Amino acid sequence: MSSSIAPTRFRAAVVGALVGAAAGILLVTAAGTTSITVTGLFAGLAVGVPALAGAVVGAAVTPGNTRSDPR
Repeated sequence: MSSSIAPTRFRAAVVGALVGAAAGILLVTAAGTTSITVTGLFAGLAVGVPALAGAVVGAAVTPGNTRSDPR
């Protein structure tokens, strides 16, 4: 792996984690409005799992990794 790709993957993973965490926060907010109580475990999982998934997707799908054939 070249040195210029590693920072790009890291930044994409961080952005993916932030987007996933934001989606998780929206999920917790929606669950809190429809339910009486939201436990800490549910809130942690609802924010942590999308953040982890976003980081994995962000690291796997970076700008410049296309399969198209530029002719």
